[in-house]
Amino acid sequence: MTKRVLLFLLLCPLTAFAQSIVTISPPQCVWRAGDNPGWSATALDESGWQASTKWKLPLEEPHLWVRCHADLSSLRGTAHPAIQISLNGAYQLFVNGVPTGGAGNIRTGFFSMNTIRQYPLPLAALQTQPHTIAVRMTYRDVIWTMTPLDIHAGDEEALVGRRAVFVLAQSGSELRVDAWYPLIGVVGLILLSLFYYDRSRRELLYLSILCASEATQGILEYCASALMNIPWALSTGIEDAVALAYTFVIVLFFFTLARRRIPRLYRIAVAVGAAGLLIQEFALVLPPQMSVWIMGSLNTLTMGMLLLIISMTISTAPLVAFWPYRNISSRMRPMAALCLLYGAHEVVWYALQITSDPRLGLPNLFAYWQRGLLEAWAFLTACVLIGLLVLLFRDQRRVMEERALLAGEMQAASEIQRMLAPAKIDTAPGLQIEVAFHPMREVGGDFYLCRVLPGGRQRVLVGDVSGKGAAAAMSATLLLGAAAARDSDSPAVLLAQLNRVLHESRVGGFATCLCADLTAAGEVTLANAGHLPPYCNNREIEISSSLPLGVTAAAQYTETTLRLAPGETLTLLSDGVVEARSHSDELFGFERTAALASRTAEAIAQAAQNWGQEDDITVLTVARTQEAIHAV
Repeated sequence: MTKRVLLFLLLCPLTAFAQSIVTISPPQCVWRAGDNPGWSATALDESGWQASTKWKLPLEEPHLWVRCHADLSSLRGTAHPAIQISLNGAYQLFVNGVPTGGAGNIRTGFFSMNTIRQYPLPLAALQTQPHTIAVRMTYRDVIWTMTPLDIHAGDEEALVGRRAVFVLAQSGSELRVDAWYPLIGVVGLILLSLFYYDRSRRELLYLSILCASEATQGILEYCASALMNIPWALSTGIEDAVALAYTFVIVLFFFTLARRRIPRLYRIAVAVGAAGLLIQEFALVLPPQMSVWIMGSLNTLTMGMLLLIISMTISTAPLVAFWPYRNISSRMRPMAALCLLYGAHEVVWYALQITSDPRLGLPNLFAYWQRGLLEAWAFLTACVLIGLLVLLFRDQRRVMEERALLAGEMQAASEIQRMLAPAKIDTAPGLQIEVAFHPMREVGGDFYLCRVLPGGRQRVLVGDVSGKGAAAAMSATLLLGAAAARDSDSPAVLLAQLNRVLHESRVGGFATCLCADLTAAGEVTLANAGHLPPYCNNREIEISSSLPLGVTAAAQYTETTLRLAPGETLTLLSDGVVEARSHSDELFGFERTAALASRTAEAIAQAAQNWGQEDDITVLTVARTQEAIHAV
């Protein structure tokens, strides 16, 4: 009741002007496809023209003329007579053969969304009777131009008022739908910020794109209803681009949310739907004749039904993504219910849209339910997105808590690993040992051991467990613990024992390891389980090698002996040094490693790290000092 009262109060000042408005109805008009400037003449044989009640645009001709005959003699006493044209297209207006106005580009067919315009009528044109009104138009899209030509004449102020009432009524009705879209856009920004914080949650990115698509579409629809002066090509191009993004992302979102692979049927549907939208975008840059043929072909009964069925298929994505519903976890059920509700509404929308094609001869249920469905769609979309946002916030908080717990556990593991490989090295007299340990993550798979054995022997051990992170660190810790209790073993016996421990643990993976025992006299005994050979005097030492630890329980290891002279340095390192990779994809390599082998452990590790660390880096150097001479 309140709306009716407000509308009545608004219309009261215009009732006096309404009496002076002359409406030119379709039975007063005829039309013809083609373009001939002579068709604006007053005296013209119209026997080949068709009645406007049989309005049907041809696919091969982008040009059209409409001629109307009316009695405008009642406007002779009007102070400012004018004529008002409502048309979705580029056109030129002629009254009694005289150019009176126009809108858009008659050559290209582009026009502005301000589709209701009025033009002053020359007083001389009102003196003759009857009056011939001719409209020459160029169109590019059958759907847009299927809106019948609407012509009114009268006092200019009355026509301006008529246009204002129309805009107010149309935009006010549209506002009930479009008022939700700014809220949807805000939700999209929030989701995008959440994705920026957590890049692993791709569903947040997809949902933010969906929100942006919905918000953009709603804003464009409101601008069109308010007859804002926006270029039709720009509005249409943005709408097609938004629809293209929506077509891709709607399927990605639901199947990503459900943690399911996208079925082939939906991949095909998205590809066909995207192809149709890309063709429409391409038609915008073509000449009018080609554009109208392409757009008309897409809107034939067969192609129109195909594209509509494709859209309906895409809208069933949530119904399939969460099937079977009994398998949905209790945590996921509220979110799945909102998605299913959204998908069901889209299915109904496209199903009813099929009835809107008059060529099928069905009752137009879509026209009857369209406004209600639009309002319900906007409200439902806002509710669904807000609900999803709440649920995603809940999941995000849970993920953050789990990550915080994992970070704490990783920190504890890192501390334990460093305790097992302390910074203070157990070193025998006459030797100088340096270690540089740079794990790729908080914890790493590299491990090392420096231990003075009974009798004054020095044991050093360097290893590398396959993989990275916590799992590799657990295997490294297992091997360090097993090696610490085997002081009486030779290097080969120790590696055999470590091999059995790792193989029987069934933790999976393998580990390379190099063990060296040094005496006060400088004798070095080496055993190698698939590890990089050591370096001495900037050259690689040739030693025998066997299988890595954990590959097979029957692996056997041999020993190699050499003598380390006073002042010489034995360098042991992990493959993280030679496998360091630069931005240009170049490896650090063995030659650079050999050239740096006589430097300190930290200098070698830092050089590899600066080159581009790809794995855990461990460097251990054992130098025999000059004091070793007196110890012999």
